[in-house]
Amino acid sequence: MALPDFILGFPSLQLPFPDDVVTTRAIRSDRGLVVFFIFKKAMDLPPHAHKGQWGTVIEGSIEFTIGGETRIYRPGDSYSIPAGVMHSARIPAGAVVVDVFEEPDRYPIIG
Repeated sequence: MALPDFILGFPSLQLPFPDDVVTTRAIRSDRGLVVFFIFKKAMDLPPHAHKGQWGTVIEGSIEFTIGGETRIYRPGDSYSIPAGVMHSARIPAGAVVVDVFEEPDRYPIIG
């Protein structure tokens, strides 16, 4: 499912990954950051932790290891990562997810 044009018109984020691997569209408020991630190539996200995160898979799948438990999430599945919990992911090309971060400044907005 392609994202609607109005979402594709949102600004992108400055990520530590190249644009040919993952692109983003985001909305920021004083209370959090909503990010649409579009994965163009498969990638592994190394273990890390930060403030709270909630997300859902729109298309494809994502294999998350959250607090030592590994599970594959598919379209319509949601995940919640409490603040400070270590997590990592294996993300195949074609995955589209939306994540909501507790940190409004988790990633810098471009444009």
